[in-house]
Amino acid sequence: MKKFSTITALMFFALLFAGIATHASDAELKKNLKSKAVLKKLELANSYFTKKYPDVEIVTGSAEMDFREFPSNYWAGAVYYVGLMALNSIYSKAEYYEQGVKWGESHHWMLNNYKVGKPVTHSRNANNHCAGQTYLELYQIDPKPERIATIRESLDSIIKIPEAHTDWYWVDALFMAMPTFAKLGVIDNNQKYFDKMHEMYLAAKDEIGGGLYNAEDGLWWRDADFVALYKEPNGEDCYWSRGNGWVYAALVRVIDVLPVDNKYREEYLKIFNEMSEALLKVQRTDGFWNVSLHDPTHFGGKELTGTAMFTYGFAWGINNNVLKESKYADAMLKGWSGLSGCVHRDGFLGYVQGTGKEPKDSQPVTYDSEPDLQDYGLGCFLLGGSEVYKYHMNKGN
Repeated sequence: MKKFSTITALMFFALLFAGIATHASDAELKKNLKSKAVLKKLELANSYFTKKYPDVEIVTGSAEMDFREFPSNYWAGAVYYVGLMALNSIYSKAEYYEQGVKWGESHHWMLNNYKVGKPVTHSRNANNHCAGQTYLELYQIDPKPERIATIRESLDSIIKIPEAHTDWYWVDALFMAMPTFAKLGVIDNNQKYFDKMHEMYLAAKDEIGGGLYNAEDGLWWRDADFVALYKEPNGEDCYWSRGNGWVYAALVRVIDVLPVDNKYREEYLKIFNEMSEALLKVQRTDGFWNVSLHDPTHFGGKELTGTAMFTYGFAWGINNNVLKESKYADAMLKGWSGLSGCVHRDGFLGYVQGTGKEPKDSQPVTYDSEPDLQDYGLGCFLLGGSEVYKYHMNKGN
């Protein structure tokens, strides 16, 4: 009999294992009704979006936005693909993987830079690095060098620029870029990516604006403009829900891939736990979080994106024995219950705050309001739901 090559054998067993895992998941879903219900919501919302925007190169920005084009490898589209990969990780489908590959290939695995109107091979803007998270995950599935060549070149260029440590001057940047550094550090087994990531994280946390993290409240100001003088109508500091969601989800995605002996892991776990305590205190009774975490009267109401990322963090913390189930499970399940209620019958997601940087932006946020961009809201929803799905599967629900 003809012998398999080593590569052929590895591919055979990988495909065999993937098939077994998928079939096992199908069988479990028949009896695990809660898991099935979560997956059904995720697939419905994803199907609505992909039918509306079947072209992976689609420009989803509205004509009223400051910049006319919003390619799908910029931050908003990249966040969607982060969520899609999370969905694929819990219920692998060829169409999800193929969609991701088609998206990466359509952009030549390069980074977006709308300011110059063409793809680039390196950028200091964290928003342009979010696409790298999916490029790296697709590389881990099928290690084709071209998938990560550009993101490696870009991060390497940043490491060589001493003043780049303050580039993450707004908290969204932590989600967009921190996991990219961490994932590349793991793939290349190179400490330099962890070191630069931590240097930039500390600058955002402790240096920029005097430090964007308020340890007393366990929450983050969105950027330096909100640290000192800006107050909410009730006199409290302005802690924007989605801004804190970006940081919280970034910590999850970094801790999740860091080696257990990494010297920075303890710091990230410390802040994750402090934020978890703070977020638990300000959750609404209906499971949502207000857009203004310390002022429920300032555009108070349901909002999906922050809620999705907080639910994501609670579920991940429980699933990974970082948070106590007895303390956080009810809040996590209430969060998912609220998120589930955002899904219209056709899969459209309600209560998504449009682009901005504070509670007053893109208001009003309602069940029927349509945000200027629909991709990042779905990405957040898929992230949160995927971890809730894992929780129910672990419980045999």
